[in-house]
Amino acid sequence: MSFSFTDPKPTNEPSFSFTGPADVEEQLQAIADLAHEILRLVAAARRQLND
Repeated sequence: MSFSFTDPKPTNEPSFSFTGPADVEEQLQAIADLAHEILRLVAAARRQLND
């Protein structure tokens, strides 16, 4: 299974899609993993801005 962002919609909201066979639990875990990575990157960017 893979996860990818697609072109933004006219509302400027990004869309995303899953490819490959995956059940709902795997999709939710992929979203959770992505969210944790985003939060980690935001925290790192904030640290850099505050230094």
